[in-house]
Amino acid sequence: MPLFADRFDAGRRLADALGEYVDNPDIVVLALPRGGVPIGYEVASRLHAPLDLYLVRKLGVPGHEELAMGAVAGDGTCVVDEDLIASLQIDEATLEEVIRRETAELRRRETVYRESRPTLDVAGKIVIVVDDGLATGATMRAAAMALRAQNPAAIVAAVPVAAPRTCAGLQRVVERVVCVYTPEPFHAVGLYYRNFEQTGDDEVRRLLSRSMKAS
Repeated sequence: MPLFADRFDAGRRLADALGEYVDNPDIVVLALPRGGVPIGYEVASRLHAPLDLYLVRKLGVPGHEELAMGAVAGDGTCVVDEDLIASLQIDEATLEEVIRRETAELRRRETVYRESRPTLDVAGKIVIVVDDGLATGATMRAAAMALRAQNPAAIVAAVPVAAPRTCAGLQRVVERVVCVYTPEPFHAVGLYYRNFEQTGDDEVRRLLSRSMKAS
């Protein structure tokens, strides 16, 4: 089942699928930490584009955190799956507690990763938002909705692997979806990687710093 050796391999193959954007001065690559950062590093390197982070967190169902009931972005934009929340009878207090906890983690990551570096200006740019894969797509949807407020020219959601249904749904919130593989039936993202070890904070900082020095 594995399609990729690791996230760097996946990033290189995703960059090949985005080849039309090479050397385009209007491109900005935004990686969703943490797993999207190695992907974004390879994509930005090969497209000769600037790389930055875009902070967004999945809202996991309590006790089943791998199941997304929504997501929250760094600017406070929140996307929730109302049908799932209703079906699981998740009350408002529980939802608010998950949002509070994930928002606190977003603030921590902003401090740890950015190290006082300013964010890239995406106004008028074609923004390529990358992650290591999409199951429900809640995190990518939250990122896209939050980015709209910054007036990009277009948003491209780009991932190595995703559920076909998720890709189809994302077409309603972004201008383009680029995915290397859309297996059917779709299994957990990590199953498509031979090495899917967690990306650590130190590696996120290292890759972001290396990319900025190269640009």
